[in-house]
Amino acid sequence: MSRRDPALPPTTGTDVRGPARSPVSIVALVFGIVFLLVGIAGFVPGLLSPSDLKMAGTDSDALLLGLFQVSVLHNVVHLLFGVVGIAVSARARASRTYLLAGGAIYLLLLVYGLVLGGHSGDVVPVNGADNWLHAALGIVMLAAGWGLRTWTRGSDAELGTASR
Repeated sequence: MSRRDPALPPTTGTDVRGPARSPVSIVALVFGIVFLLVGIAGFVPGLLSPSDLKMAGTDSDALLLGLFQVSVLHNVVHLLFGVVGIAVSARARASRTYLLAGGAIYLLLLVYGLVLGGHSGDVVPVNGADNWLHAALGIVMLAAGWGLRTWTRGSDAELGTASR
């Protein structure tokens, strides 16, 4: 039989982990982690073919995983999206805003890639695979931002009760 240290506060048997993350916060966290990993991967020579990574523009021939055209600027954007996603994932409303704004930005990147992709004014290198990925990211992020409820167990004062 173990003896409890009298200096410790009494246990109540309640969950001391704090409130659970809301679904929208979990999705924002997952997107943040994935964007951060993709941003890091874009700098790893073994994941690029060829490993001719340029600062920006169409002259960067580097393909992440042999599919997605990347540059230093492109990778930095992914890193920033990742850091922001992780940072906002602690709050449901901020997570929802991140998903909605991120989805809109990725759909704008799709339009950018379709209009400017491969032209001299193209600052962010994009190819067909990037365009498909930007379309999917935009749609999924917008759907998650609109569709997931921001409820959480615990403090609803900051989050609003099941607000959309």
